[in-house]
Amino acid sequence: MTSTSPSTSSPPPPAEAAAREPVAAPERRGAGPAVRAYLPYLAQKAGGALVSLLAVLVTSFFLFRIVPGDPVKTMTHGTPTSAEQLAELRRQFGLDRPLWQQFTDYCTAALTGDFGTSYQFRAPVGELIAEKVPATLLLTGVAVVLYSAIGLWLGTRSAWRHGGLGDRLNTGLALTLWSVPSFWLGLLLIITFAVGIGPVPGLFPTGGMESGDETGLAYVLDVAHHMVLPVLTLVAVGYAQTLLVMRSSLLDEMGGDYLTTARAKGLRDAAVRRRHAVPNALLPTVTMVFINLGHVAAGSILVETVFSWPGLGGLFYQALSVPDLPLVQGLFVVFAGAMIVMNLLADLVYPLLDPRVTR
Repeated sequence: MTSTSPSTSSPPPPAEAAAREPVAAPERRGAGPAVRAYLPYLAQKAGGALVSLLAVLVTSFFLFRIVPGDPVKTMTHGTPTSAEQLAELRRQFGLDRPLWQQFTDYCTAALTGDFGTSYQFRAPVGELIAEKVPATLLLTGVAVVLYSAIGLWLGTRSAWRHGGLGDRLNTGLALTLWSVPSFWLGLLLIITFAVGIGPVPGLFPTGGMESGDETGLAYVLDVAHHMVLPVLTLVAVGYAQTLLVMRSSLLDEMGGDYLTTARAKGLRDAAVRRRHAVPNALLPTVTMVFINLGHVAAGSILVETVFSWPGLGGLFYQALSVPDLPLVQGLFVVFAGAMIVMNLLADLVYPLLDPRVTR
C-alpha cells in the first residue's frame, strides 16, 4: 500500500483558495467600474439639461408673442399719442424689426445674461428680477422646507400603518387639500383670519410683506407675521402631494422579501422602516423634493398675487398684464431654468441612493 507524501498533496479546492484571498482587493476593483458607469450617465443628463435650456429660450420668445395685446398701446393707454409717437416707441423697443431678427437678437443677448429692458418699468430685466428674488426665496423657501418635512414624515407613518384610522384621516385630508386651488384657499384664509368672520377676529395682515415702520427685531417679527397666511396656504397644498407620493412609494416597498429577512434577523420594526424601507422608497419623493426646490425660484404666482407679496410671482403677473415681453421672457427663463437645474441635481443624486440607476 503506497502512502501519499505531503509534498505531492493536491491543491486546495477553489472555494477554499478564494476564501484565502484578501477582502479589500475586490472592493478596490469595484470602485473603477462604478465611476466609469457614472461618467456617461452624468454626461447624458447634463446634455439633456442643456438641450432643455435651449428649448426654453426658443419657447420663451415665441410663446408670449401670441399673447393678445399691443404693449405700446397698453403703455400709452389714456395718454393722447400720435401715430408717429407710437411708431417711435416701437422702434425704441425693437418691435418694428422682422420677427427673425428679434429672435436672433434675443437669443444672442440672453446667452450673455442680458434679457433687455422692461417696457413698463424702463429698467434692466436682470435688476428687476434680482430685486424681487429675496422676497420669493424667503416665502417659498420656508414653505418648501416645512411641507417637505411634514409630507415625508406623515407619508411614512401613513404607509407603515396603512388601513388604520390615522392613515385614512391623513389620506382623506391630503386628497382634499391637493384638489383645492391655492388661490381659493388663500382667499378663504384672508376672509377668515385676516378680515375676520363671526367670532373669529382678524389676526393677520391681508397682504404685503411688511408694515413699513419697524426696525431690528420688530421688523423680523413683522415680516414673520405677514408670512403666516401665505406660508400656511403653500404648506397646506404642498404637503398633501408629498405625503401621497411618499405613502405610495413606501407601500410598494413593504411587500419586499428583504424586509422579511431584516425582521427575521431580529431588527426592530422602527429600524426596518428607517434603515431599509424608507431609503428604497425615496427615489420618487426625491424627484418631488427637487422639483419643489425649483419652485422656490418661481415662487407661487397665484399665492403671491392674492397676498400682494412683493416677489417674482407678483412681478410676473404685472408683466403679463401689459404684456411686458422682455420681463415676461426673462422671468420665464428663470422659472424654467430653476426647474431644469433641480431636475438635473435630482438625477445626479439618484445613483447615490440606488446604484442600479446607472446600469
